[in-house]
This record gives sequence, structure tokens and C-alpha cells, in this order.
Amino acid sequence: MNQQNSQINRRNFLRLTSLTGAGLVMGLGVKADGLSVIENLGTSTASFELSPLVMIDQTGLVTIFNTKPEIGQGTYQSIPALIAEELEVAMDKIVIKQTGGEKKYGPAQFVGGSSSVRTNYTNLRKVGAAAKEMLIKAVSATWNVPVSECYAENATVIHRPTGKKLGYGELAEAASKLEAPKNPTLKDSKDFKILGKSAPRPDIPMKVNGTAKFGIDASVPGMLYASIERCKVFGSKLVSFDATAAKKVKGVIAVETCERIHGIYKSEGVAVIAENYWAAVQGRKALVIKWDYQGNETFNSKDYEQSLRDAAKKEGAVEHQQGNFDKAFAEAPTQLTAFYETPVVSHSPIEPMNCLASWQEGNKLEIWTSTQVPGSVMNDFSRIYGVKQEDLKLNVLFNGGGFGRRLYPDYIHEAVQLSKKVGKPVKSIWSREDDTHQGPFRPLTFSAMKGALDANGKAIAFQHKVISPTLDMKKDYDVTKADGTMTEGISEQKYEIEHMKNLYVHHYVHVPLAAWRAVTSTTLAFSHECFLDEMAVAAKKDPMAFRLEMLTKESDTKQILNKLKEVSNWDKKLPAGWGRGVAQYEFFAGQAGFVIEVSKKGTGIKIEKVYAVIDLGTVVNPDNTKAQVEGAAVMALTAAIKGGITFDKGATVQSNFHNNPLVRINEMPKVEVHILANGGSKIKGVGEPGLPPFAPALCNAIFAATGKRIRRLPFDINKIV
Repeated sequence: MNQQNSQINRRNFLRLTSLTGAGLVMGLGVKADGLSVIENLGTSTASFELSPLVMIDQTGLVTIFNTKPEIGQGTYQSIPALIAEELEVAMDKIVIKQTGGEKKYGPAQFVGGSSSVRTNYTNLRKVGAAAKEMLIKAVSATWNVPVSECYAENATVIHRPTGKKLGYGELAEAASKLEAPKNPTLKDSKDFKILGKSAPRPDIPMKVNGTAKFGIDASVPGMLYASIERCKVFGSKLVSFDATAAKKVKGVIAVETCERIHGIYKSEGVAVIAENYWAAVQGRKALVIKWDYQGNETFNSKDYEQSLRDAAKKEGAVEHQQGNFDKAFAEAPTQLTAFYETPVVSHSPIEPMNCLASWQEGNKLEIWTSTQVPGSVMNDFSRIYGVKQEDLKLNVLFNGGGFGRRLYPDYIHEAVQLSKKVGKPVKSIWSREDDTHQGPFRPLTFSAMKGALDANGKAIAFQHKVISPTLDMKKDYDVTKADGTMTEGISEQKYEIEHMKNLYVHHYVHVPLAAWRAVTSTTLAFSHECFLDEMAVAAKKDPMAFRLEMLTKESDTKQILNKLKEVSNWDKKLPAGWGRGVAQYEFFAGQAGFVIEVSKKGTGIKIEKVYAVIDLGTVVNPDNTKAQVEGAAVMALTAAIKGGITFDKGATVQSNFHNNPLVRINEMPKVEVHILANGGSKIKGVGEPGLPPFAPALCNAIFAATGKRIRRLPFDINKIV
């Protein structure tokens, strides 16, 4: 019964729920102090905003609203499941409806940072539990029996002594007149029927049979298509263009300029608007454009990388310090230094950027798109384009991959501007070449490492200096301050090292940048955990034992490493020519670790086995969790062994998958995933933690097998020795 993106406007919402007793509508109210309060929307007189999250009508139809866009990470199942579990209704008996950033659904309508479940786990369960308690109270009053004699199951309330039962639809009106309990009782995890159980995702059948609607599938009568020429040299300005030849292409309607807005990075492009996409593309090819490169045509990767190495000589801003690192390092009998380099990479979602916008009379706007941030689009676009929020409708469709790219609405801005200019619905589609050339990209990040051991091989001093631009691309960045995003996680590891001083050196680049899956932890974990391996080798200690020696206190890190040691049979001797590596990383989104085994294969290596452990605290869908860790490993391997993005003559060298490839299925080893879900107050994310520790575990394994230390990504896995 799941329905994709069947949005409800205010009029239909009132009609369907009546809010006067015809049905039960439950949600969250967000007060001025930021606290969430469960509310019965039919009786509440609260002045703060209410978010309708579950609706039960008199026919028994249960509708649960998903406020988190589905980008492939499974929120279309996991978010409704939190409510359905406590409501005692099976997932195949509910209708799921995607919200579109409407104010009434609250400010947290976005996906990113693996935050969807970990920040909503308790509140959404409470919404379902509160609705269930109200339904039970309604049947208690109807039959004049004690509440304690009644229980809910399969969308019905049952009287235990007599076996009498009433469906939720029959009780919805009576329940809607009751006050919502503020602290409903939540189920014990041992009684879960949905949470913690592997279950099929309701979006998968739609995606397999082709009925799922992605942003690129959006269509409205009379719409036009746009293909936009943007300068390939970053930082350029449009001087002039000649559209004479473009307008002669059959089907071309107009040629207009539009502005790409990506933070402080703004650039003007020329859009060919046509009756069909083919005509728009052909017209675009016929444009004659003059650009002013602003001196950026000399920019190239080789020179910029060298400038980062030169910048590493600066002291940098202190991100974190403890003890006296300088003194401990200077006096230590064993000192180590190393320099690690990670590349620029693209997001490359399989569905390229696209947006259909319709600017209508009366200053009204409707948008159809794939986005990770519907709440921000509603708020920002209303302000930027002077449209009242009630006159702005956003249709959020399935995302064909996000990975952080769809956090940024530059492609939505372009379509809106073009629709306003021509007065008709305009669908703008980025080609794969547009996506690869234009970015935004994960930034180049270098790390200068220092470490020291005492006479017994114990780690006593550690320093991680990060050299990189910032994601907001500020030219006037205050170099006396560290950017916490760019030093993500380096001071949060649980290793007990007495002396530490971590630093950040800012180095500007004019190329548009963006958060990539697992943000900066994807680059920093590589240098951090590989250098710890270097310290272990210098200490003449087993890399796993070296790490565990620095974990005398109980921690999730210690638990992950011990689990990895167990499942990988770490102490078991490997065949000749094999090597084994370990790495873990903890950051804001969560924590995971890998043990990877490799073998020599000619001049290269073969990945033989991959063991992953992810620590969650609580798991919603184990099968989906495993899929997310496997997917993270695919992206991590791609970033480690494929070419990445490079620049020459001011522009991106790569253009499509032929020279910016992804890992193919025959290159991907099997990933054995183990989930730690032992409870605890902290619930961790799923989508991103499996990415950062993969590359360091792989490179540590390569060193163990070959003696070759890899300090620069990407590398050719077929040419190691």
C-alpha cells in the first residue's frame, strides 16, 4: 500500500483528516526552546508549529509521513518503521507519503550526516506509542473496561478477557478527541516486531519494476527542456554569446542566461530552451560564447598540489592539544614523520542533476526534483525569489544517489530562473559531462603526520596536521582558527596518547567544493590510521595489539577492534604472500572498522577478504545496514584505486565514466558485515561510517603483504611492486 510522493496540500489535509473527530492525526510540536512535544492535532490549541506524522482515518487507512528524502539509504522504510513499530501496524498495511519541505512538517526535512534515524529514533517511536495509547483508551471508554485489559495488535485493539476487538478505523474518531500522552511507554526491544529485523524495503519493488519516480522522470504538460553551457574554466565570467545558429535548430524556443549559485561561488551560464531535450542539446552545441577566464586558465592539479606541500611548512592553527607534544616529540627516542595525500573526487550519482520548475501567475512556484534538503529549499527559495511559502510547492521525488551532492540546490536555482524568464515549465537536465566537469567536488586534503614512541614502543606523542581548503571556499578565511569540518574526527579517536597537538593549515582554491559521503573523514582516516600502522611497525608490534594497548578504558573503539580481531581470526597465520590490515574511525556520523586481507598478484595485489564491523547501538533494519556498509566500501575502494579528478588549463580533465570510472562488480570483493547493536544511550549512523576506515585497512594490508607503504591516493592496485 505504499505510495511514492503523494503529497497533501493544506486543503486536502483538512479534508482527509477533518481534524474535528473524523480521524486521528498525531505529530510533533516544536516549541520555542527546541523541545519536541507529542500532539493530537485534532485537539491541540498549541501556538507552536505542529508536524503531522501519522494519520488514521475512519476506514482504517494508516498513513505515515516520511520527512527524510530517500536517496538510496533506506529512509523510505526506516523512518516510517519507527512509528509503525510502536503503533502495532505492519509495514505492508500502511501508506507512506513523502513530505516536501512544508513548514508544518518541521525544520528537519533533510538527509545528510547519517542523521535520519539517530536523531529521530526516540521521538518518532513516541508518536506511534502515543497514538496506540489513545486508541486503547478509546476502546476502554467504549466498552467500559480497564485500559490494562486491552492491547493493540495488527492495527486493532483487543480486549484480552473476551477477545473482542475493534479496528483502528473504528476507534479513530473517539481517539481523536483525547489528549495525547506526553510520555507514552515505549516497547522493550525484545518485543520488537519490525525494528531490528531484516525486512524488504518498500521502495525496491518500485525501483525494479520502473514505477518509482525520480526527479529526472518528472513531467508536466507543456514543459520545455533546458541544456546549459557553463564555462569549463572555473572562476570565469560570461562576456557575450551569439545564439543565431542555436535558434535555427528545430525545436529551440529561446536562449537565456541563468546563474549557478553554489555558496559564494556564482557563475553565469547560457541555457538553450527547447521543445525536447535533444533539440536543447543540439542548440547548446551551436552556441558561440566568449568567456573571460579571469586568469584562471593556468590553474592545474600539479601546481596546486605542490602549493599544498609548501603550505604544510606553516605551523597552522591549533585544533586540539593535550600534554606537551613539542617537548615529548623532541625528547622521544623514536620519532616518526610522514606525509599523506588524498585526491579530489566527484560524487557521480547515477541520476545526474535535474529539476523541473514551473513559475506560475500570481507569483507562484512549483518544483519537482531530487534533493536532500527540501526544508532548506522551501525556506531559502521563498526568501530569495519573493514567493510566499504557501505559494511554493516542492515535489520531492526519489533521488538516484546523493552522496552529499544533492545537499546543494544550484541546479534547482537554474531551473527556477529559466522558468521565470520564459513563463513556462522548464526541465533542466545536467549531462554526465556537466556533472563530471562542473562538480562541486570533495576537496584535495593533505596530512602531515608526526608521532613518537618511548623506549618500550609505547605511543607517547601524536600530531595530525591537515592542509586543505574549506568547504565554504572562503577567500578571507581566518587562518588563526581551525576548521572543525576539515579536521573532522582527528582529535576524537579513543586511543590514549598522552601528548597531542593537532593542527589545521587553510589553503584556498577557487574550484567549487562540497561535502562527499562521510565528508572529511574519508580523507583523514586514511592518513590517521595508516600512520598509526607506521608507528606499530616502528614499535615492532602487531598493528592490532598496538591499537588495543592504547585502549585501556572501555570504549566503542575497543569493542569494534576486539570484534574485528574475533571475526577475522586475526591471530591465525596467513598463507605466504598474504597480508592483513586493520583500521577504524570514529566521527560525528558514527563508527566502523575493517580488517582486509590481500595477496600478491603479479605486480599488484588481490583483495581476498573484507571484514567489516559497524557499531550502531540500535539497528532498525540489519539487511539495509549491511547494504549500506557494502555500498560505502564500494565508494571507498573507488576513491582509493580509481583516477579521481584532476585539473589542467583551469578545467576538469575528466568528462565521463570512461576516464572517471567507478569500481565494477567484478572488481569488488565480498564484504562480510558484522553489526554491533548492544543498546546504549548513543545511536549511531549507518550510511557513512563504513567508508572512512576502508582505504587505510586496505593500504595497511598491502604493506603487510608487500612492504610497500602507500601514502598517496589513488593508486594502481595492479602496480604495487
